[in-house]
Amino acid sequence: MTPAERSKHPSKPPFPTPAGEHWIEALDNGAHVLIRPLQPKDRQREKAFIERLSPESRHFRFLCQIREAGKAMLDQLMQVDQDRQAAFVALAHVDGELQEVGISRYAAAVGNDTCECAVTVLDSWQHLGLGRLLLRHLIDHAKAKGLRQMYSIDSAANQPMRDLAKAAGFTTTVDQDDLSQVIHRLNLS
Repeated sequence: MTPAERSKHPSKPPFPTPAGEHWIEALDNGAHVLIRPLQPKDRQREKAFIERLSPESRHFRFLCQIREAGKAMLDQLMQVDQDRQAAFVALAHVDGELQEVGISRYAAAVGNDTCECAVTVLDSWQHLGLGRLLLRHLIDHAKAKGLRQMYSIDSAANQPMRDLAKAAGFTTTVDQDDLSQVIHRLNLS
């Protein structure tokens, strides 16, 4: 595409359009990401994503320090049915490669209308509105599946998650079982 053609199509994102449910979203800086349900073919992307997170971001996501995602962890993270366990991945072209730059997920207990959620954004993609977009898709999906409440257990030191939760309407309380953690809750009904 020539520069003149690009100027006629400035918002055209550089992604192949996948079949099925997906969204091409603009971030606050004008960059575009592809957001779609996590698929089995994303396993290596998920592993690489976790490994690219800073130690602090990995700690905030898993509430413990991990160096890499082992087979058992990846098996668990990849178990999504888009009903009781859902995940949405954000993909972007980075250095000529389509990479995972963020993910949101929830897991609902059997026989329960409550789900636990998590949102993780690669450090270099934070503060661009990606977490907000991923959380919005996750909330909309959980509502459509009939879930009535979403919650997240996070480190009290995770200020970006506190800010995201507050902006999305979650209430936050200190976890009485572990004062170093907080619980964010959102009624979906």
